Formats: sequence, structure tokens, C-alpha cells
Amino acid sequence: MLQKLFGSKARVSLLKLFLLNSEEKYYVRELSRRSGLAVNSIARELDNLEAFGLLNSCMEIVEIPVKKENAGEAAGGQAVDGLKKKSAYRPTGFLKQQRKYYRANRDFILLSELKNLIIRSQVLYEKDFATKIRRIGNLKLLILSGIFAGNEAGPVDILVVGKINKVKFSLLIKDMEKELQKELNFTVMDPDEYRYRKDMTDVFLYSILEGKKIVLIDEIGLL
Repeated sequence: MLQKLFGSKARVSLLKLFLLNSEEKYYVRELSRRSGLAVNSIARELDNLEAFGLLNSCMEIVEIPVKKENAGEAAGGQAVDGLKKKSAYRPTGFLKQQRKYYRANRDFILLSELKNLIIRSQVLYEKDFATKIRRIGNLKLLILSGIFAGNEAGPVDILVVGKINKVKFSLLIKDMEKELQKELNFTVMDPDEYRYRKDMTDVFLYSILEGKKIVLIDEIGLL
């Protein structure tokens, strides 16, 4: 949906990364590695977004390690004792280099609106996530909080209560993180732990239950 709206896969990927990580700064090759997109495509979209006012850029001096083959080994990876070994490398110094960094322009007038659009479109995607997670366990409660509810400072982004296959759940989370271009915080509880912490008025749990949230599955009677 976002790709149809913004007309470019690279642009959508960059929007997600910068808007959901507005305090971070990135350089071109780092963005290419994270997104899997070509450097030329990334550079072109960065120029467009900076010209539009959504991004700011700055030049910084960074130190790049300079390495050479370990002096304890002969050329070609042949060790001194005659045994073939993989060549080892060690930094011998640092080379100073200018690098251009980009970050979200927090003064951009439509920043919060675009961020909310990204998050809300992702919530539509998460309905499919709820269907997938039902297949890997017996869920009693699934809550999206934190970033999904517009509260990046929240204690957790996803709360799951139930019995689930944790390996498969971890794979689902990785897919979602890749889609969002952001690391997610999540908590999984079994029903007994949930009831105990709720009865004890656990501060962490109640900060989720009483805060902004999106309830996708509720078989506990929370609502």
C-alpha cells in the first residue's frame, strides 16, 4: 500500500527507517546493507527526501581501521611452523575519512503525520501477523503497544499471553522487524504468570494495560 502511495520501494524503506528511528543517523552504504537495496537507488532517494525537507545531512570525520597481514605468518597464509593457517589481520592504525550522514528533520512540518501514516499502515499488516501467530500456539491475549500506539518510549511493543512455539515466534518477529526497519521489544507470558502479575498489580504489566494499545486478540476478557 505504501509503495503504491509513494511510488518507490526504496523511498518506503527509507521512510520507515528514518521516521521510526528519528534519533539515529545513517550513511549511504549502511542504509544499503540494512535495506538490501542498491547504493545508487538509496543515494537518489536520499537526495529527493533531503530536497523535500524531510531529511537533514551533515559531514563528519570518522576513523577507518587500516589492516595488514599478521607479521607472525608468512605470505599466502603459511604459518611459521609450516602448518597452513588462515591469514590473520590486525589494525595498524586509522585513516581519517569524511562521511555524509542523514537523519530525520525533526522540524519538518509533516513529520508526525507521516510517522503516524507509516505506523497505521503497519497495523493493517499486523492483522495478518495475528493470523500467523494463532497458528503457532494457543493465544489468550495479543497487544500492540509502544511504537504501534505512537509511544516509542513505552516499555514494550508487543505483549503475548499464551502458549506459543518460541522459535517460530522469533522468526515472525524478525520478519516484522525487517518490514519495519526497526528492532522491536516484546514480552511473552504464560496465562498463569499473567494472572499472577495482574493480581499483584505489577507496574510493568499495568503500564501496558492502562497505556495506549491495540488489542488484536483478547480471550482473557480484558475489554
